[in-house]
Amino acid sequence: MGTSQRGASEESFDRKRIREEGLMPLLEHLGELRKRIIYMLIIIVIGMVIGLVVADPAYTFLMKQEPANGLPLHAFSMWDGIGMYMKFALVIALILAIPFTAYQLWAFVKPALKKNEQRATLKYIPFALFMFLLGLAFSYFVVFPLAFHFTRTVSANLNLEETIGITQYFSFMFSILIPISLLFELPLVIMFLTAIRVLNPIRLRKLRRLAYFIMIFIGVVVTPPDFISDILVAIPLIILYEFSVFLSAMVYKKQLVADKKWEDEQED
Repeated sequence: MGTSQRGASEESFDRKRIREEGLMPLLEHLGELRKRIIYMLIIIVIGMVIGLVVADPAYTFLMKQEPANGLPLHAFSMWDGIGMYMKFALVIALILAIPFTAYQLWAFVKPALKKNEQRATLKYIPFALFMFLLGLAFSYFVVFPLAFHFTRTVSANLNLEETIGITQYFSFMFSILIPISLLFELPLVIMFLTAIRVLNPIRLRKLRRLAYFIMIFIGVVVTPPDFISDILVAIPLIILYEFSVFLSAMVYKKQLVADKKWEDEQED
């Protein structure tokens, strides 16, 4: 009986030790994640301070461009002007935070990566800002004018007199610019996930139909409800996905070569 009790006690102790050993890495990961999130929030706050400084020249620049050039904008409340500054500050902070956020995500998964995987994924970080700015340019110079002129055409057909508020104008603009700009990070995200072996081109090709549906859905949502505008946005997004698959295939091919080399070395 005593032996049985000791055995049960030892078994219970082993289970407890296993749970504790499994819990400690989890707590360490959560602590590391918390630290990275705090760093990102700090850079966003700093970015917002810079954004408030840059907001006025940015606003002046955009108001000189089409379609805002010569467009009378109105304030419908005492807070509209302040709200405009805050919107600019948030967008500028987001632009500044993109590469830093990418680095923090890389730093978080770095311990789980091999040395060659760390080097391979680190080089994607500088391109995060470039792809975001590329998406920003595409959405501002292509998508936003299409959506803006379409809404004005509908208002004119209904004989409506337009009174455009500054908050409504920039909220409409940023609601188009930000999602598309973030979507342009897709190639880097897919390359990163391929490099850490979460995704591969085979799986991405199997998901092609679903990806196409999502891209077309996004094109329909962010553009006016006409076929030409939808196509003008959906096709570049689909090309972006196919480019992402191509980049994933390049990374995957290098991984297969490295794995084959490692297997040959182990056999020798």
